[in-house]
Amino acid sequence: MVDAHQQVSASLSSRLESIPSTTSFLCSRVNTGDVFAMPNSDLVPGKYEGGLKLWEGSVDLVNSLCSEVQGGRLSLLGKRVLELGCGHGLPGVYACLEGAAAVDFQDFNAEVLRCLTIRNVEHNLRKGRPRLPEGNPQNEGAQQVRFFAGDWREVHRLLLRRADDGGGRHLPGEASSEEHGSLSSSCSSRCYHVILMAETMYSLSSLGNLYDVIKKCLRRQTGVVYMAGKKHYFGVGGGTRQFLRLIDEDGVMEGSLLAEIADGSSNVREVWKISFKSPA
Repeated sequence: MVDAHQQVSASLSSRLESIPSTTSFLCSRVNTGDVFAMPNSDLVPGKYEGGLKLWEGSVDLVNSLCSEVQGGRLSLLGKRVLELGCGHGLPGVYACLEGAAAVDFQDFNAEVLRCLTIRNVEHNLRKGRPRLPEGNPQNEGAQQVRFFAGDWREVHRLLLRRADDGGGRHLPGEASSEEHGSLSSSCSSRCYHVILMAETMYSLSSLGNLYDVIKKCLRRQTGVVYMAGKKHYFGVGGGTRQFLRLIDEDGVMEGSLLAEIADGSSNVREVWKISFKSPA
């Protein structure tokens, strides 16, 4: 398990310069052989989407969130937050520690959530106390954390259900059309103030579904997406720039570059802030 609190807790009370890319593990590493009974691999299309690996972009994203919070450009206090393609869930854990009212963790594989994400989130929330609104001690313990498995084509139907349909921490399992039922046309209050995603834009074939779930789940006027990933993923065709090209072609959202990381450990990485364009 990744000790996310050890890595980010300093940012809650003092300036955090950087989060080491090498993190400590509390339990034995979980690999694809342990969980899926297949040879270790970063990716098996349609079966395993890389959630057991701690990707550099996840740490880059937490660093940028720290900078945004410390600079007064972002407050997570009391917000509804979604982490897409969460894996270890470090950005979502950071949102929890910063006092988000509700944090939902989504991954393609239910096995990743059961074997890694839930354990990691629960450990870090036991160690760290979430920030609470000043003068509102009664809100302690009211934070909602949920886990969802499913493909981006359909998982929005689970994410946008009423928060009290299942409540608490639960794992609905893989999304399927039979499970969904109909969604209320009035679900804007269930949409998210902040969507976080790290290294999710690697596959060219999935970018459209990723963009669609963001547009369906993000609050129109005030919502913001923080995206971290490699500028180009060689061999699979995706990347931050491919995703931004999709956004530009659609014309309803826009992005601004927050950070570029060229440390030699991987392809050039970027962190972007994305939101709906203001009405003309």
